[in-house]
Amino acid sequence: MTHAYPRRSLRRSADIVFTATVRADELRFHAVPDTSVEFTGDADAESTSGSVRTNLPDQVAESVVYRDVRIDYAIAAKLRREDRAEDD
Repeated sequence: MTHAYPRRSLRRSADIVFTATVRADELRFHAVPDTSVEFTGDADAESTSGSVRTNLPDQVAESVVYRDVRIDYAIAAKLRREDRAEDD
């Protein structure tokens, strides 16, 4: 499942933000990974995660060598609050 990279306004207003950048000269997957992010508990529906990739497709292939790869990944989570529901 592909998600949109969290927009700047959400990253600024989120209660929890995690970002990472990964770079690789070469990257090969021996098996196609099965990945997912699930927000549970008190996460607001606005919470999201996603990546911006350079030289790496959303759906990678087994045993293919990808070169000069960059992945910018972010998770932005807002906590659900009772007072937010009243404001809406």
